[in-house]
Amino acid sequence: MSTVAAHHAGTLLREWRHRRRLSQMELALETGISTRHLSFVETGRSRPSPELLLRLADPLEVPLRDRNQLLLAAGHAPVYGERDLDDPAMAPVREALDLVLRGHAHSPALVVDRQWGLVAANAAVGLLTAGAAPELLEPPVNVLRLSLHPDGLAPRIRNLAEWRGHVLGRLAREAAAGGAPALATLLAELRALPGGEAEPGAERYGEIAVPLVLALDDGTELSLISTVSTFGTATDVTLAELSIESFFAADATTEAHLRRLAG
Repeated sequence: MSTVAAHHAGTLLREWRHRRRLSQMELALETGISTRHLSFVETGRSRPSPELLLRLADPLEVPLRDRNQLLLAAGHAPVYGERDLDDPAMAPVREALDLVLRGHAHSPALVVDRQWGLVAANAAVGLLTAGAAPELLEPPVNVLRLSLHPDGLAPRIRNLAEWRGHVLGRLAREAAAGGAPALATLLAELRALPGGEAEPGAERYGEIAVPLVLALDDGTELSLISTVSTFGTATDVTLAELSIESFFAADATTEAHLRRLAG
């Protein structure tokens, strides 16, 4: 039974190595083990220890949830906990998230999980979601679906083809790099929605960002750029899978309008 488990763990490890486009020699050099030993692990001829698996997972950037799966596949206990955000022990995390959201004041900011499900948002996010169909705002809300759906933000996005290309390109990279099947399913769903060419458009602002140009009911157009922050040192699966997406004014007109709305 341990041979089967070890072989399964080796198969998972090999899949992550291929996903990261590393050869056995490159991974062996990065982790300080022999290529022969790594080959034995991947083929199931050697049962890896928990320490070895975690050592190999680091340069492969394996997410915490998948590291637990690697350990379980090799017959070891998982080492990373997973607690719901409502757990009392997660109170400091909830307070930190709330602090970040409130700190953005007049600018929209939201917290999402690994599949881009909405976890929390500040009041300014209502500026983005105004007019969206009620069913798209019922939990669980997927923010990418809400963004590109014709009953969501899509009709108010002035550069929809460009924004769509940016969103789909980012999601495609995450699906390829992260290994979560749900992301690939979401990508296929969003690609089937109308909205123009799905290829990433030419990025602006020094080639670092694509703006979201959103029309308001009064005819005002807001130009926003977004950043995504993650908890890089998290040791809890739930926390490691959370991201904070923050929108900022891309021009002085948008900044002034956001401040007026907040005031």
